[in-house]
Amino acid sequence: MLAGLEAGFPDVTQYPAAELRQIIVSRRAPLTRTPDMDVAQDVVIDGPGGDLTLRVYVPHGELDSPRPVIVFAHGGGFVFCDLDSHDEFCRSMAEAVNAVVVAVDYRLAPENPAPAAMEDMYAALCWTVENVKSYGGDPARVAVAGDSAGGNLSATVSLAARERGGPAVAAQILLYPVLGDDFDTESYRQYGVGYYNTTKAMRWYWDQYAPQGRDSELVVPTRASTLAGLPPALVATAELDPPCSEGEAFAERLAAEGVPVLAHRFDGLFHGFLTFPQLSLTGPAREELWQLVRRILDPAFCDGHIEDPRTRAATRP
Repeated sequence: MLAGLEAGFPDVTQYPAAELRQIIVSRRAPLTRTPDMDVAQDVVIDGPGGDLTLRVYVPHGELDSPRPVIVFAHGGGFVFCDLDSHDEFCRSMAEAVNAVVVAVDYRLAPENPAPAAMEDMYAALCWTVENVKSYGGDPARVAVAGDSAGGNLSATVSLAARERGGPAVAAQILLYPVLGDDFDTESYRQYGVGYYNTTKAMRWYWDQYAPQGRDSELVVPTRASTLAGLPPALVATAELDPPCSEGEAFAERLAAEGVPVLAHRFDGLFHGFLTFPQLSLTGPAREELWQLVRRILDPAFCDGHIEDPRTRAATRP
């Protein structure tokens, strides 16, 4: 399976960004299921770099109370992917979690280096808190989420909101997140070659996104002097993934600094698996993930009333 994925995915380091995006779009597999939404609407807002497109997903169903909200940043190494690449995943998450999802079409690197993508995510968070009530969402329960590079943006926007006195973030949901640029961790050494996502590619992604330096915590969240005061976190890692160790270390550090954490490792799975719905292991893994997302979004979690015995680490304040 991994050999087939690697054979079908281009060596990202060999192409200019614009050409790489076209290649990846041309190789997207057709979807066999796209959950229907009550609302799936593109909204253009004023972003820090001009027009910023958001896609708002509202699932079907009667409302007894406002739904929780998830502001979502897609993965793609900061360089590629878009609203359409993660459309099915966002729909599935909205349906399974019964949440309003707001996907962010942030500016891509290298044309827009760091922290442009994070600033777009921050603008989307602010817009969502101010406007989501009209979609049946609860402005007091707005979480941020993202996979891979989007996990980085969710972590850094949480730091930005804390430092700027911005919107209160209900939770940060980090899915096999790219949090640091240390390529000598245990998982990089074990899984940097032959497991779809590679160390070579990860170095290239960072060079595209942050060519001018990575000292800021708003670019590399592991460089934050303190993680205290950040929102509760769900950190989901994949065992066969170079960034796995940094994700687990980040979860442990959050917990040590007093942040409520659910940390779960998906054993035997690789980077990006959540957006491959055609794979037989993805469905069951998603069901586990949806349960964890519902738990982290439940206000009772922060009150210390929820534990998950399946997690690698769980903490309560």
